[in-house]
Amino acid sequence: MLIKQLGPTIVVAIFRKIAYIHARCNNFFTIYLYMKPTALPYYAKFAFVLIILLCIGYMAILGKDLLAPLVFSFLFAMLLLPLARFLQYKCRLPRAAACMLSVILFTAFVVLIGYLIGRQISNLADDWPKIQAELTQIGDQLHRWLVNEFHMNVNQQINSAKKEANAVGASVIGSTFLSVSSIVLFLVFIFIYTFFVLFYRKILISFLLKAFGDDSEVLVFDVAEQIQYIMKKYISGLFLEMITVCVIVFGLLTFLGVKYAFLLALITCIFNLIPYVGIFTAMAISAFLTLGTLGSTKAIEVAASIVGVHLIDSNIIMPRIVGSKVRLNALVVVLGVVVGEMIWGISGMFLAIPVMAIIKIVFDRIDGLKPWGLLFGDETEYETVLVNTVADKSDLQEETGTKKEEDILVKPVDDDGAVGTEDIKPNKNDEI
Repeated sequence: MLIKQLGPTIVVAIFRKIAYIHARCNNFFTIYLYMKPTALPYYAKFAFVLIILLCIGYMAILGKDLLAPLVFSFLFAMLLLPLARFLQYKCRLPRAAACMLSVILFTAFVVLIGYLIGRQISNLADDWPKIQAELTQIGDQLHRWLVNEFHMNVNQQINSAKKEANAVGASVIGSTFLSVSSIVLFLVFIFIYTFFVLFYRKILISFLLKAFGDDSEVLVFDVAEQIQYIMKKYISGLFLEMITVCVIVFGLLTFLGVKYAFLLALITCIFNLIPYVGIFTAMAISAFLTLGTLGSTKAIEVAASIVGVHLIDSNIIMPRIVGSKVRLNALVVVLGVVVGEMIWGISGMFLAIPVMAIIKIVFDRIDGLKPWGLLFGDETEYETVLVNTVADKSDLQEETGTKKEEDILVKPVDDDGAVGTEDIKPNKNDEI
C-alpha cells in the first residue's frame, strides 16, 4: 500500500528532474551524437535491465484492470488468427465480419463450457447440506480422535471457528454475486479487445516497424513471426491437452463412482494450466468433495488418480502434444508463477508461461539480451550453445593452424604425473 501511494510521487519527481537536466543542458543530445560509442560493462547493462523490469512490473501492478484482459486478448487473437484469415481470404468475408465471427464462435465455446460448469455447480449446491453434514460428522470424529490420542482440548477453537463461519456466511451471497459479475465483465472486455486486436493487427505491426526504425524491420518481423508461431502452437496444444486430461480424469472418476465426475474433471483440466500449483489445488478440491460424499477411502483413491494423471500428462501428454516449443527451465517457471500471482493474482498465474515465452523470444533475438534468454532456457539449449562454441573454436584453430594455451579446456595428467597437451572435448551429457 505504501508503494502504491508513493509510487506516482516518485515517478513525477524523476520526470521533473529529467526535465530540469534537459533544460540546463540543451545541447546534451548533440554532444552525445558526436561521442564515440563505448561499450558499457556488463554490470551496467545488468542494472539497466533490472531497472526496466522493475518499472514494467510496477506499471503492470498499477494497470492490472486494463493490462490483464489486454494480454489475454493478444493470446486469444493469436489463437483465432488462422480462423480469421480463413474466413477473410477463403470465404471472402470482410475483415470486420471475419474477425467478429471468429470472436463469436470462440465466445460460444466459452459460454458452452460455462453452462456445463454452471449446471454441475447447481447440482452441487442442491446436495451441499448433505455434504456439509457429512463433513461435520467427519470433523467430530477427528475431534474425538485428537482428544483420545493426544489429550487435546479443541472445543474453544471449534467454537471460534463456528462463530467466524456464521459471520462470514451472511456475506457469502453478496461476495459471490460480485465475483461472478466481475468475472463476466472481465470476459466481456477480453472478447472486445480480441476483436480489435484481430481487426487492427496490420496497424499494430506498422506501429512496431515505425517505432523501431527501418534498420530493425527484419528483426521486428522475425520476432513477431516467432511469437505468433510459438504462441499459436502452444495455446492450441494447451487446449488439446486440456481436452485429453479432462477425458482421462472423467473416465477414472466415473469408474470410481464419484458423483460430480464431470465437474471435477473440468476443474482439474483448467487448474492444470497453472504449473506445479494448479494440479495440487484441483486434487485438494476433488478429495474434499469426495470426502463429503463417499468417505475417506474414495477420497484417497481420487487424489491418487489425479496425481497419476498429472504424472502421465507431464511425461507423455505434454511433451507429445505441446512439444518443446516453449523451452523454459523449472526454476524460471516457478518464479514466474509466483511473481505472476503477486502482480495479477490468478490471472497472472495463468499468463506466467506465455508471457515468459514471449520475453524469451525477444531476448534470444537481441544480441545484448541473449544471456538473459539463455538464463530462461533449459539444459538442452545450454548444451547446444556449448557445443557450437567448441565447434567454432575448433574451426578457428584449423584455419589458423595455431593453438593457444587458454583454448585448452582440460589439461589431462599423464600416468607419470606430467601435464598433457591434448584437448579433451566436453561431452554433451556431462553436468556442469
